[in-house]
Amino acid sequence: MANVQIKHRYTDAVLFECEVPDEVEIGLRTRHALEKATAARADLRDANLSGADLSGAYLRDADLSGADLSGAYLRDAYLRDANLSGAYLRDADLSGAYLRDANLSGADLSGADLRDANLSGANLSGANLSGAYLSGAYLRDANLSGAYLSGAKVKNLALVGERPFMSIGPIGSCMRTVFAWLTEDGLRIEAGCFFGTRDEFVEQLGDTHGENEHAQEYTAALVLFDKHAELWTPAVVEQKVSA
Repeated sequence: MANVQIKHRYTDAVLFECEVPDEVEIGLRTRHALEKATAARADLRDANLSGADLSGAYLRDADLSGADLSGAYLRDAYLRDANLSGAYLRDADLSGAYLRDANLSGADLSGADLRDANLSGANLSGANLSGAYLSGAYLRDANLSGAYLSGAKVKNLALVGERPFMSIGPIGSCMRTVFAWLTEDGLRIEAGCFFGTRDEFVEQLGDTHGENEHAQEYTAALVLFDKHAELWTPAVVEQKVSA
């Protein structure tokens, strides 16, 4: 058996320790210990987990607020309802992670890989998402108020402007939250599994709803999205799009 310790990022105090079977790969022993700590509801605030391989870890309800997870591998990790507020996740790999209803307020996610992550209902208020990869991420009902999104990649498109994100909802037949993204290639609309240009959205809207009440509601939302794009798209991007 190997003894594994999880320590405080600032004081080096031991927050949790346990014995891990020798047959567990050395690189996965921290994951094993962290899952045990989570199950035991250990206080993991400000834990030092920088660079740890936590891929596929089951960490539901874990309190990792303020933890250093920079460069950590959290691919496909289960983090529903986890508290990651103020956590340092710079350059972390969270691709495919399940972060539904997780608290990421004030977290540093700059450069993080969030491709295909489920962030529905997550609290990302005040989070730093500069340079983060959000292609394929599911953001329904996520709170992005005050989040810093400069340079974030959405569907392989770079976000632009001081206010590159806007949402309206729930609206429509499925009571969805509809998202507008200001990208380097113009306005992009996201609604459910749809992601595309404004014109493509209008075309699909006509095919799906015709002129019914849902179409009218979405059309009204587009008016606000258009005004948002007009006010907050940088002039240099407007010139590129119109060229």
